[in-house]
Amino acid sequence: MKTISAADANRYFSSLLRDVATGEVVTVVSRGKPVAVISAANQEDDFKVRAHKRLVERLKSQPSGGARNWTRDELYEG
Repeated sequence: MKTISAADANRYFSSLLRDVATGEVVTVVSRGKPVAVISAANQEDDFKVRAHKRLVERLKSQPSGGARNWTRDELYEG
């Protein structure tokens, strides 16, 4: 993963996009703090799909917990 300042990202945006198009993931920092991560659109979609699958698998493997002794009416009181 590559890191670039916000000023340099602005200055070299075309070059930055070429790097991203070849698979590079770029973190943009402002005053030393990360403010954005830029990645190819299709890679981000793949990442989100894999993350969603992992989350669903983890949730299915965990027992549900907590008492649910309230009624629908109590839930919406207020």
